[in-house]
This record gives sequence, structure tokens and C-alpha cells, in this order.
Amino acid sequence: MKKALITGITGQDGSYLAELLLSKGYQVTGMVRRASTETFDRIGHFKDQISLRQADLLDQFSLVKLLDDVQPDEIYNLAAMSFVPTSWSQPVLTGEFTALGVTKVLEAMRMVCPKAHFYQASSSEMFGKVIETPQTEKTPFYPRSPYGVAKAYGHFITVNYRESYNLFAVSGILFNHESPRRGKEFVTRKITDAVARIKLGTQKELRMGNLDAKRDWGFAGDYVRAMWMMLQQDRADDYVIASGETHSVRKFLEIAFSHVGLNYEDYVVIDPEFIRPAEVELLLGNPAKAKAQLGWQPKVSFEQLVTMMVDADMDRQMGKTVTA
Repeated sequence: MKKALITGITGQDGSYLAELLLSKGYQVTGMVRRASTETFDRIGHFKDQISLRQADLLDQFSLVKLLDDVQPDEIYNLAAMSFVPTSWSQPVLTGEFTALGVTKVLEAMRMVCPKAHFYQASSSEMFGKVIETPQTEKTPFYPRSPYGVAKAYGHFITVNYRESYNLFAVSGILFNHESPRRGKEFVTRKITDAVARIKLGTQKELRMGNLDAKRDWGFAGDYVRAMWMMLQQDRADDYVIASGETHSVRKFLEIAFSHVGLNYEDYVVIDPEFIRPAEVELLLGNPAKAKAQLGWQPKVSFEQLVTMMVDADMDRQMGKTVTA
């Protein structure tokens, strides 16, 4: 039985990845931080099938002890301060978790279980002010937020440990991926939650920022499958994981509202508070390498993703249980 350790298991990606690994017969351990409020909503329906262990990306000793105890075959480093707007108000903390935290996990792995396979969650936010479209594994980075800068560090330190110590360490450069488990602070879930509330009469309007920003959106369940596939290869390498399509925030609004028979223009109010200091206008990934070398294909389309999220939020608002 293969053993996997997932940092950030209580997040969107961590929960989908844990489900995937359990379905493949893995013994799954999730790393959680000691927090004043425990949030296990996303993993509640399978929590009894996994092991949860406390450790912290900022505490090297706790990471060494955790890896020594678990001795994982695969390590998925998904934990990060992952909300881009917050990285402006907490840039130092973002750097500590999202950048230096990667080094600490890699160093602990090098010391304790150097034969393990390591996955680093890189991000399309590293491309930022894009140099070329679409973006590939060879496109230069030009991050436009403290989060993007920290992710670029995490990406390059992973490459550095792979080349310096011959570790099996890969990075998945994942473009935006959403699901019904996305946090409400993210624009996609903010929209679908508001659509459900407006439809049911408990909310009057939706305040938004830049509607013309374009993103390459996919389904998180599809993207965690790519993470696993990367660690099954004979050789460690980095891959762009994306849908290869780009859509504006406006298009997302249009589909979400029309799914419940409403017109977004009747409810959306532009609020300057939601405009970023430096906006990333267009992200579009080219997943050709992942498709050719990994055999990966996304299964959920953009429209299916949006309507899936709206349906889940409608169910939530009506008091139904959602595990999608």
C-alpha cells in the first residue's frame, strides 16, 4: 500500500486529491496546522479514512518529525497562503508560507525520505504580466502580486533541489481551477454563492471588480488527477495544467446568472474596492505537454463547471448536503 502525505489537505485541492488517492488504495496522511478554529468541512465525509497529523510549514522540526513518522512514498505540497488579494495586506507571511515553506519541506524530505516523490503546487499567477500567450512551461515569469512572487520562488527552489540533490521533485503550474469546494473569498465562488442567494431572495446585489479580466478556468477534480500522474512518471519534470481556453469574469457571471433564469446586469455593481493594485489581465495555458506526456485530459467543461458550482450553492442555501 502506497503512503501519501498531503499538506493543505483541508483545502479545495487537498480534499479532491485525498479522495482520488483513497480510491487508488493509498494510505493518506494529511498535515494540518494547530488553529483556533478547525475547518474540516471539505474532508468531513471521508475524515475517518485518513490520518491527520499536526505540523507547520514554518516549523522545520515539526516537518522533519512528521516525515520521519509517516515515511511517505509521495508528498504533495499544497499548503500555502493562497488567496492573491490577501498577499497584498500580508506580504511577509505570504513569503514565509508560500516560498520558504517549500524549502523547509524539501529540506526535510532530503534529510528523511530522499527517495519519495514530491509535488509542488505552482501557479499561473507566476506568469502575471504575460510575456506570451498562451503560456507554456518555457514562458518567462513576470508575477504581479506578492503571492505570484512567492510561488515563483517555490517553483525555482523545487527545480533547484531536483537538480542539486537528484530528488524526484516536480511542479504543476496549475491555471485557475474551481469547484463547489472553493472558498467564498475567491471570485468564482463569490459569484455562484451570490447567484443562489439572489435567486432565493436573501441578497439584493453582487459587488465586483474588473469584469474584463480573463482566466483559464478548469475543474479542481480534473487538476488533482494531473498532480498524481506527474508523480507516476519515470522522470521528474514540470507541467502546465490548464484547459487551453480563456473566459472573462463577465462570461462567468453571464452563465451563472442565466443558469437560474436571471440577467447579471440587473444585479452586479462595480466596486473600486475589488480592483487589485496590479491586475493580471489575461491568463491562458497551453497543456500540450501534459496531454502528450502524461495522457491527461480535462473532463469538465467551463460551462459544466459554472453550472455545477451554482447548483451546489443552490443546494447549500436550501439546506442540502453538498460533497461534489
